[in-house]
Formats: sequence, C-alpha cells, structure tokens
Amino acid sequence: MTPKEIVTDPSLQLALSASADAQAAAVTLLDFVSSAPSTSSTSHEFQIQVSKQRKLLLAYLAQLRGLHRDAHLSARETKAVTAEARQEVDKLHLQLQNLYYEQRHLQGEIEACESYECVPSSYLCAQDPLSSVSGAKDLCSHKYLALPLIPVEEFIAQFPQYADADEVALMTARIEHEYAERQELESQRKAMLVKKQMLTAANTKRKDQLANLDKDLEKFIDAAKPIQNTFGQFGPFLHAVQVPL
Repeated sequence: MTPKEIVTDPSLQLALSASADAQAAAVTLLDFVSSAPSTSSTSHEFQIQVSKQRKLLLAYLAQLRGLHRDAHLSARETKAVTAEARQEVDKLHLQLQNLYYEQRHLQGEIEACESYECVPSSYLCAQDPLSSVSGAKDLCSHKYLALPLIPVEEFIAQFPQYADADEVALMTARIEHEYAERQELESQRKAMLVKKQMLTAANTKRKDQLANLDKDLEKFIDAAKPIQNTFGQFGPFLHAVQVPL
C-alpha cells in the first residue's frame, strides 16, 4: 500500500504532496547541476536557472515546514482529545463494571428471595384465588416458628396495642417478648445459681464441722474408757453398799 492509501487525513495528505514536490524539486536541481559542464566558470544563464530551482526548492521546503508544524500541533490536539475520550471511556467502563456488580448482587438477592422457604398463604391466595391452600398455614420451615411463643390471643390480651398490628409486626413483638422473658428467666437462673453455690459452700462447711465433731466425740469416748473401766471395777462394791434412810 502506498502512503496516500494509508494516510486519509487531508492535512497529512497535503504534507505528503508537498514532500513529494520538494523531493522532485531537489532531484531536478541535482540533475541540473550534475549535467553542467565541468568547467572552471559557469554561464550567467546557468546560474540563473540554478537560482530559480533553489528558490523553488526552498519554497517547497517552507511549505513543508508549515504543514509539518500544523500536523504536529494537530497531532498534539488529537492526543489531548484522545486522552480525554479515554478517561471518559474508562469512567464509563468503571460505571459499567459497578452496574454489573450491582446486577449480580441484585440477582443473588432475587434468587435468595425466590428460594425463600416461607411462602405466606395470603400470598398464594392472592396469586391463585382458587388455590387449595386458602386458610391454611404458611408453608414455612423456619426455626423462629418453632419457638414456644405464647398464643396470639394471650399476647394481645397482655398487650392490646398490638391488636391491629399486621402479621410481621405482631410476630416481631411476640419474638421480642419471648426474648425479654428469656432474659428475665436467665437472670433468675443466674441468681439461683449464685444462691445454690452459697448454700453448697455453707453445707460443705457444716459437713466439715460435723466431721470434726465426730472426731472430737471419738476422742472423748477414747479418753473416757479408763474412767469406765475404773467404775466397772468398783461396781459390785457400790451395789453392796446401802445408803441408810
């Protein structure tokens, strides 16, 4: 491919054309000078022709310098515009990546919601009025449904402000009530555990005291055996002696 086929910009095509003209003028000048006779002096007409060819070449070179300067400035401006466009493209690409990330996140949330184990019966009835689950319990298997919550009627009787609450608010209030009750029971359990530890320590102390008392009694019995033996020796004599009335 020729340079003219590769370069499509009009200003660059002018620069190529001026370069070709300058090249042709330079070749013509060289051919004209080389064809001159090798004599010590040249004719006045020959010098005039050389001067004309030189001026023509200088004119082409001046035009080529101007076009080159314009092309250089145009290339600099094009680079600046390209850099700005690249920054804009990078910004848009980053926004696109963020949108892709958000899309994947939302798709994951949608899939999680679609695979949710609990499907309220009211939702099923709204989707299909002829559904056989009308009036049935929600199709759930969540752990919070297995909590030993107090019945709804008893809860509303204790807290009448939730009489007009929806199912979500009512269930949340019942769970919070159960949590508060369990916290209270846990506090009582800890207090009773402390009391149990105190009673256990007191019982252990009393057991130790009783064990020491048993040892003291054994020592006392061992110490009293000689006295019993002595009284045993004088027993018949004491029975024989009668105290006068």
